[in-house]
Amino acid sequence: MPKLKTKRAAVKRLSVNKNGKVRHAKAGAKHNFGPKNAKRGRRLRGNGILKDMDGAKVRKELFPYGSPR
Repeated sequence: MPKLKTKRAAVKRLSVNKNGKVRHAKAGAKHNFGPKNAKRGRRLRGNGILKDMDGAKVRKELFPYGSPR
């Protein structure tokens, strides 16, 4: 049976930390900060962590051999 390929789009957008949790960038934090209030801007800083169920799905389907990074 051939090797499974890692989804390259997932590699560019997601990473798995040492605890096995999947980190992702938060949406809406790149531009157009004028209409967004300060509280929302603070909330969008940094990285987010996927819920356990979604993280398990990502690790299994998109990273068949673990995170490449």
